[in-house]
Amino acid sequence: MKLDCPMPVCNDTGKLVLRLTVAGMMLLHGIAKLSGSGMEGIIGMIEGVGLPGIIAYGVILGEVVAPLMMIAGFRSRIAAVLMAGTMVVAIGLAHMGDVFALNAYGGWAIELQMFFLLNAVAVFFLGAGKFAVSKGNSWD
Repeated sequence: MKLDCPMPVCNDTGKLVLRLTVAGMMLLHGIAKLSGSGMEGIIGMIEGVGLPGIIAYGVILGEVVAPLMMIAGFRSRIAAVLMAGTMVVAIGLAHMGDVFALNAYGGWAIELQMFFLLNAVAVFFLGAGKFAVSKGNSWD
């Protein structure tokens, strides 16, 4: 089957879909942490490794602000770095024991975390594409 779509349009549409998917899903996790007692557990983990609990609020940057930037297509590469960094910290603090584990259904125990991490890395390398708020900067 041949796709009848000019390559730049297809590429930019694919970048938009990637941005909306990874950022939209990450944003939902960030909003969940803002509501209720979601931040308390993260503060406890941060303090548990001897760091000040205030650092835990960086999750708001990585799971709320950065996804909103990526959805809009504003400095998407910066947003991607923030999101990927957030996932590296999350894997290191909360999921290291699951790196070599499978879940009850045979899937990788950290497949969601790796989805966020690796797709953010993909956005970093690909950029936002032309369907973005800002396009003139190398960080877009």
